[in-house]
Amino acid sequence: MDKLLEVSGLKTWFHTDQDIVKAVDDISFDLFRGETLGIVGESGSGKSVTALSIMGLITQPPGEIMGGAIKLRTGEDEYLDLIPLSAKKMVALRGNRLGMVFQEPMSSLNPVFRCGHQVQEAILIHRPQEKSSAKKLVLELFDKVHLPDPERIYRAYPHQLSGGQKQRVMIAMALSCQPDILIADEPTTALDVTVQKTILNLMSDLKKQFSGSIIFITHDLGVIAEIADRVLVMHKGKIVEQGSVEDIFLRPQHSYTKGLLACRPPLDFRLKRLPVVSDFLNRDQSDENIEDVAQKQLSLKISSEEHEKRLQTLASNPLLLKVTDLSVWFPGKKDFWGNIQSHIKAVDEVSFELRKGETLGLVGESGCGKTTLGRAILRLQAARSGRVEYEGQNILELSNKEMKALRKEMQIIFQDPFAALNPRLMIGNALMEPIAIHHPGENSKRCKEKAIELLETVGLETDHFYRYPHQFSGGQRQRICIARALAVNPRFIVCDESVSALDVSVQAQILNLLMDLRENHQLTYIFISHDLSVVKLMSDRILVMDQGKIVESGPADDIYKNPKDPYTKKLIAAIPKNIFEK
Repeated sequence: MDKLLEVSGLKTWFHTDQDIVKAVDDISFDLFRGETLGIVGESGSGKSVTALSIMGLITQPPGEIMGGAIKLRTGEDEYLDLIPLSAKKMVALRGNRLGMVFQEPMSSLNPVFRCGHQVQEAILIHRPQEKSSAKKLVLELFDKVHLPDPERIYRAYPHQLSGGQKQRVMIAMALSCQPDILIADEPTTALDVTVQKTILNLMSDLKKQFSGSIIFITHDLGVIAEIADRVLVMHKGKIVEQGSVEDIFLRPQHSYTKGLLACRPPLDFRLKRLPVVSDFLNRDQSDENIEDVAQKQLSLKISSEEHEKRLQTLASNPLLLKVTDLSVWFPGKKDFWGNIQSHIKAVDEVSFELRKGETLGLVGESGCGKTTLGRAILRLQAARSGRVEYEGQNILELSNKEMKALRKEMQIIFQDPFAALNPRLMIGNALMEPIAIHHPGENSKRCKEKAIELLETVGLETDHFYRYPHQFSGGQRQRICIARALAVNPRFIVCDESVSALDVSVQAQILNLLMDLRENHQLTYIFISHDLSVVKLMSDRILVMDQGKIVESGPADDIYKNPKDPYTKKLIAAIPKNIFEK
């Protein structure tokens, strides 16, 4: 095979005041023409640092490539080591021979320039030509990446596009000079499953058209099964396993790989809780095979009889929430004088009921109205019309003072835990604040004791009380947000995409925590997500939303096994499946 890239003994370290972080520690691999190489692992495993090292984007200090070689093929048997190259020479290679699609397109695109201009600029740098011909090439690229109305996208600013459209602009930019190697760093994380499916299909098609190779980085083995030919599994800066997709999924050798496989929610049965990576890392791996992954899940399986008994019990529980014809509209087009000409119906006459102890899944693509509905129920978003009855009381008619008293009953866990926490407040103070507001009689000592109890409840440590949000990982921050939601002893919680951007291993831990808390504290959830496999695991019933309306509802298992609406069928078809699930 035609080898395009050879990485040998690569070491990329970061020097801090306290220690040296060996982000990439002596790894070696090859990339061949026409193949897609998947690199999978949790956050902090070294995946992205490997990509940045290849692209020459390691900032020194604190980062430094301490050893090894990164050789790019330049001729029949000629290779160029990229590590010693000057910044000027690397600029000439980036975009021309090496392209990269970053995880967050909004931070990768310049917000003050139009999208077409940014892609055109990349072309003019590496392939000098007339601006008119460069524009024509940009429009052709936008068409190839299936962007609707390329002329409009060309003139649009990044904030005017959806997440999936921005990602496609980034792919067009990376492919604009037909690089030999395209590095895609978590390009589908936090995207809807349908948009994710489109991006994966698009990248596979483009690889054939441009005869290049792809390094695809992700934490999700289900995505890897969809797109990769060969897989590297990274853990703590090292490659712990590599092989074909079939070998990795059907014959995994390393305990860490088995843990990643096992912690994905299964699609064909229910679990009491998800296995986690530590379940496998703490075992002797000498006699393990793929059956250990399946057996671990099967040992936690909920029988259909057990699940049916739960549904019957829930059906007899009293009603907690009743939503009737709830509508939330936003201003649409305005005329020259600023008068509103039309409205966007984010939530359009939605009705449903929720019983005590039940988990109601709310699923759909971005923009379907899920989050707006959740916020409107909690009166964090003004409703245009309808009723939201909590234990028979229409909360839309309550005064602000009355709503404040009810707020301790109803809480929300937001999607982005970093944005939801005050960066200037220590975690302990962030947890004590709602306790002090809703229980003014509590003294500071008791508030502190309660905050420490909450930290321990969500699996954190006492000394975390004195740390700031930036000192925690994403999964730990999400646990803190869960602890804060629990601080006022609520009975009803809206979980708004609370695991969508987490590693599958951390996601499994958070989902287990939410299930444990539901049982221990008799909580009722509305669980919002675009990922139907996660919603199916968590939910007793599911509502499917599209364009502000409920298009299908029913027991979670029935919705998955026998979807009736074409939109629901599309969502289910887009769920990435492991090889042994296909």
